[in-house]
Amino acid sequence: MSAAGQHPAVDADELRRRVRDLLDAHPPATTEPLDFLRARFDAGLAWVHYPAGLGGLDAPRSLQAVVDAELAAAGAPDNDPRRIGIGLGMAAPTILGFGTDEQRQRLLRPLWTGEEVWCQLFSEPGAGSDLAALATRAVRDGEDWVVDGQKVWTSSAHIARWAILIARTDPDQPKHRGISYFICDMTDPGVEVRPLRQITGEAEFNEVFLTGVRIPDSRRLGEIGEGWRVAQTTLMNERVAIGGGRVPREGGMIGLVADTWRERPELRTHDLHQRLLRLWMESEAARLAGERLRQQLAVGQPGPEGSAMKLAFARLNQHISALEVELLGEEGLRYDDWTLRRPELVDFTGREAGYRYLRAKGNSIEGGTSEVLLNIIAERVLGLPPEPRTDKDVPWKDLPR
Repeated sequence: MSAAGQHPAVDADELRRRVRDLLDAHPPATTEPLDFLRARFDAGLAWVHYPAGLGGLDAPRSLQAVVDAELAAAGAPDNDPRRIGIGLGMAAPTILGFGTDEQRQRLLRPLWTGEEVWCQLFSEPGAGSDLAALATRAVRDGEDWVVDGQKVWTSSAHIARWAILIARTDPDQPKHRGISYFICDMTDPGVEVRPLRQITGEAEFNEVFLTGVRIPDSRRLGEIGEGWRVAQTTLMNERVAIGGGRVPREGGMIGLVADTWRERPELRTHDLHQRLLRLWMESEAARLAGERLRQQLAVGQPGPEGSAMKLAFARLNQHISALEVELLGEEGLRYDDWTLRRPELVDFTGREAGYRYLRAKGNSIEGGTSEVLLNIIAERVLGLPPEPRTDKDVPWKDLPR
C-alpha cells in the first residue's frame, strides 16, 4: 500500500505479467474451465477495476481490454457473459456499491464465474414503466422480512439462484420513498417461477410469485426505505449493459445483413440499398458512441447517457431485422422452431432472420421502455422541464390502483 492508502498503480505491462503467471499456473488446455475462472478471479483479473480481493486490482477500467485480449489469445475459457449478463451488468455493481463486506465476499466470486446465475425481480403487472408504483410487500418479522407479491418479465428466473428484488416496506410513504432493496434466494420456499411464452415461441421470460418468502435482514442492500436510490444504480448499469456492449465494425445484426447483401446480389434493389446504407451509418455511429460511453465509464459511474445507447440499440435492432426479412423475401418468412423452450440466453446471431425480427420487438420494452428512456434523456441529459408528477408526494397507500 502507498502512503495515501491506495494500492500501487497497475499498468498494462503489470497486467500482462499477471496474466502470464495465471496461464503458467493454470494452463487452459489442462485446467477445468471453472477452476480456471476461479483462479482468474482470485488473481484480480476478473474485472480489474474492482477492489483487490473481489476479483480486481483497483486498476483503471480501461485496462480490462488488455487482460481480455491476452487471455483470448491463449485460448482461455470465458464466463459466458451472455448467460450471466444480469449478474455481471446489474447485480454486481449494485452489490459492490451498497453491499456489506460479507455480502461482497460471499456473492461476487460465484456470480462472476457463472456458478450462480442472477435474475431481476423489479417489474410487476401494475408497475412496469411506473416502477415506483410496485405493490410487492415486505413486512418485518424479527430478523426476517416476509415478502408477498408478483413480479413479471423476469429473464433467467428459471435458472437463477439469486435475485435482486425491490419491495414496498412502508406504504405510508410516497411511492419512491417506501421501497427497500433485497437479495432473494430463488430456491427458498414460497418462490414460484412460471414461464411466459413469447412471440418467438420461447419462454425466455418468466413471472415469479412470492408467497410468504422469508428474507433475512442480512440480505438487504442499502438502508430501509432507500431501495429506490439503490435501484437507480442497477437501472443505469442495466441500460449500459444492454445498449453499450463492445462490438467490432459491422458486428452484430448489421453485419449479418451486409453479408447477405454482398453474397446474394439477386436480392438487391435500389430502395433496399438506400435503407441498408442509412442503417449501416447509424449502426457505426452508435458503435462509436458506445466506445465514447465506455471511455466515460472508465473514469466514473454510468449516468443517464446509457439510456440513449439503449434507445438506439432497440431502434436499430428493430429496423435492421425488418430490413433483413424484406431483403430475403419469402425466405425471411421461414421459422425453424415454434417449440416452447426455456433458453438460458438470447442469441440474435445464431438463429434465422424470422427469429431476429420477432425477438427484436422486445428490445423497446425490456430494460426500460423507449418511452421512459426518452423522458430520461429529455430531463436528465437535455435539461428540459420535467413532466408534471402530481403523485410524487402522495402516500403510496392513497394512490388509485
